[in-house]
Amino acid sequence: MTQRAPKATAERKRTLALASSLVRGAVAAGLGLGSLTVLIMVLWISSPHPDSGPGGALRAAAGVWLLAHGAGLVRPETLSGVPAPVGVVPLLLLVGPLWLTHRAARGAAEPDERRPRPSQAGAFCGVTAGYLLVVAGAAAYARDGSLRADPDTLAFPVALVVAGAAAAGVWAAAGRPLGPLPSWSPLALQESVARSVFRHRAGAACRSAAGGAMVLLGGGAVLVAVALGRNAGAAQEVFLALAGDWPGRFAVLLLAASLVPNAALWGAAYGLGPGFSLGTGATATPLGLDGTPVVPHFPLLAAVPDQGPGTLLTWTALAVPVASALAVAWFTVRRAAPVDTTRAEAWSPRETALVTLLAAVGCGVVTAMLTAMAGGPLGTGALSAFGPVWWLTGPAALAWTAGVGVPAALLLRLWRLRTPGWAWRRDVPEAEEAPAARAAGTAGAAEGQAVAIGRPRRRWAPWRARGGAGGGAGDAGPGGPQAPAAASVPAPGAAPQASPGALSGPAARRAGAGFEPYDFLPTDPWHEQAGRRQGQGGADGADGEDGTDGTDGKGAGREKGGKREEAGSWHGKHLREARWASLKRGSGGLMADFPAGPLEATGPFEAPRPLESAGSVEAPRPVEAVGPLGASGSPAAPGSLGTADSADSAGSAEPADSAAERPAGEPGGPGATP
Repeated sequence: MTQRAPKATAERKRTLALASSLVRGAVAAGLGLGSLTVLIMVLWISSPHPDSGPGGALRAAAGVWLLAHGAGLVRPETLSGVPAPVGVVPLLLLVGPLWLTHRAARGAAEPDERRPRPSQAGAFCGVTAGYLLVVAGAAAYARDGSLRADPDTLAFPVALVVAGAAAAGVWAAAGRPLGPLPSWSPLALQESVARSVFRHRAGAACRSAAGGAMVLLGGGAVLVAVALGRNAGAAQEVFLALAGDWPGRFAVLLLAASLVPNAALWGAAYGLGPGFSLGTGATATPLGLDGTPVVPHFPLLAAVPDQGPGTLLTWTALAVPVASALAVAWFTVRRAAPVDTTRAEAWSPRETALVTLLAAVGCGVVTAMLTAMAGGPLGTGALSAFGPVWWLTGPAALAWTAGVGVPAALLLRLWRLRTPGWAWRRDVPEAEEAPAARAAGTAGAAEGQAVAIGRPRRRWAPWRARGGAGGGAGDAGPGGPQAPAAASVPAPGAAPQASPGALSGPAARRAGAGFEPYDFLPTDPWHEQAGRRQGQGGADGADGEDGTDGTDGKGAGREKGGKREEAGSWHGKHLREARWASLKRGSGGLMADFPAGPLEATGPFEAPRPLESAGSVEAPRPVEAVGPLGASGSPAAPGSLGTADSADSAGSAEPADSAAERPAGEPGGPGATP
């Protein structure tokens, strides 16, 4: 007994889950039928002269609800005594049943801890069976009414529509996966679906097909709106003639609103070329209206073109399928070659063409299915063929979308993956290019040939040179004036070759090609300012012999007659004290005070040679110098190398712009880092 209890519990949960799915399907059908019944009963109550009692109104509501699923209706009472079929389905009424069935199946298949969940097949079968039970009951009830359902149409398309909506709901609950296929399908197809590349391409094709179908439907709606606007007077006359009281006019208005998607599909079929039938002996196409149309009195049918050959205005309807094909190409290329992709990552032309062709097939299938439900018979004789012909409209949509969409997709892909030179996309930086100015020798060559690496492109500026100078702005046209470089920042380019022994260590590494603007100090460094403030060497450092203001790189460390100017130089006492105070402050008080006694250099001193590049001067850096202290904090011994290089390295680790803005320190107090 204890061994059977778990099995019995599992069977009971499975049964409850299936029963719950069955109830969900029945409730979904009941909600749709009930809402439509309430609307028809309101119209029947407000009508001043009803044709039948409440039973007739309820049977008419059941018949209209079945018509919303695609079922064919039959009017047994006609003037000729011959039952007349009604096969035009108001597509707006189809949205309600599809949405309710989809929601019921999705809710039954979604996992929930509070209730048992059936399998995906169980949820599909339960919801479909529950919904079709209500359909069968409504068809049996409407059999004695004024609009009874044709039994042959209950299996197709009513059952197919319900099953398709339920399957879509179960698929959405599972996360909309593309696979795996059933075990009885071909092995090659299963392997193709299992690959992620196939799923990605199939998803892109489905989205492109849906986008093309929506554009086609929207274009048809625009055609109908334009035609109704041109024939607004005739449409108003027909509307007022159909009903004399307000309840009747409201009913006509609701019927016309439910047929708006049908009219949009008629307009799409008209733009595609095959057109639509206005009876068995008349067809309306952009080339003209041939035959004698049999048009019932209805406001939407006032948009039908007049008899005779087509005009230039009717030929403009061919822009609708062209727009649909371009939409398919656009949606496909958005996945084939995104904005931020490279040529190696983009799809190949063959893949792009195949996906666009697959999307065209999907667009044609969707158009054929919708146009098959948008038309149908409205009676016998001449009205037995009314609306677009699906087996002509679907292939026409396929031909237009494939013929225009595939070349458009290939051209659009080529445009997105074009080589640099056309300035169109701002968000994609240009490819890194080699600097054009390598050891130019003159400032003009460096300014004219500087290349801005990683600069975003401008919109619609194919005339701009990719290597335009002017600070990277690129605002100068061909032959126009170039923006001069800043006085303190040289143009990016290669540094000139320094003489042997001028620089070493980090300074020599920074003197390589490809200087960035932040690698340069301003033309008036802080140590020159400090030297001038001390008043030592100001006459020779600030104003040179050639009349310059000291910005020629000779202000600090100038030699006169073989003797170095100690005051104001890099190793002057005041500057050494400022650097020592800055290092002490950075060490948190671990370093000793600056020694009171002066230290003399024991070896020869070589004046630093500045870098001159495009009108700017880099801070002079010494090669060899005797520092104030040794490595242990004691005074350096004569003939030994001090800590000047280490202080130089410590100062070079700080950005140059920060060093340029920090003032020199006073003797004995905190100062700027070297």
